[in-house]
Amino acid sequence: MTYKALIIDDEPPARSIIRAYLKKHASIEVVGECANGFEAMKAIKELQPHMLFLDIQMPKITGLELLEVIDEPLQVIFTTAYDQYALKAFELNAVDYLLKPFDEKRFEGAVNKVLTKLQAGDTSNSANIEQMQNENTELLDRIVVKKGTKLEVIDLNHLNYIEAQDDYVMLYSDKGHHLKSKTMKYFEEHLPPDLFIRIHRSFIVNINKIKGLEPYDKDTYVAILNPECKLKVSRTGYKKLKDKMDF
Repeated sequence: MTYKALIIDDEPPARSIIRAYLKKHASIEVVGECANGFEAMKAIKELQPHMLFLDIQMPKITGLELLEVIDEPLQVIFTTAYDQYALKAFELNAVDYLLKPFDEKRFEGAVNKVLTKLQAGDTSNSANIEQMQNENTELLDRIVVKKGTKLEVIDLNHLNYIEAQDDYVMLYSDKGHHLKSKTMKYFEEHLPPDLFIRIHRSFIVNINKIKGLEPYDKDTYVAILNPECKLKVSRTGYKKLKDKMDF
């Protein structure tokens, strides 16, 4: 059987090295190369590769942001010059992790791990991206969402609020709304606290979008974002807003 590989890296020399090393593997066909995550999203849909050679640090969107919105089961070998992700990558079951510059022997070891999994019929995603994202303590400065077969990046300044929807959340931005497979807890922990507040178990809101508060019933309020958008505020949320915004 022939397995299809997609190389995703913003540096042409890095892509060339991987392609050259793969020439020894008759069972692997390089079906494409991509310089960024936007190209990769389209290529994954069209080419349906079995494995990715994926750089983590790329412009526009990172490798982790790309994997977060991919539904296809893929075997992933991370390639990057930044070793800060190495331990987490191994812990979270990436097939392997190649720290640039890597030699051919190290590369062969990673590829053989992929082939072993594929030949055993293992089609599960090899990288636990959700766990990796949850354990990352860095605050978000943007959110990547999938719109059909394309990717869209939401600047946090344009994100109005987030609403809980069962196992998903709905993101409401100036450009529309987007469903994302994340928890409210994740966003509560990873959004900048000076910009976003959880005002209710169902809502996290951009405080710059709040135009005012008005009573809803006894001891409860709603936050007014615009005449058509009013969000319930819990008692705890009201206290947070008072402390933050001097209402």
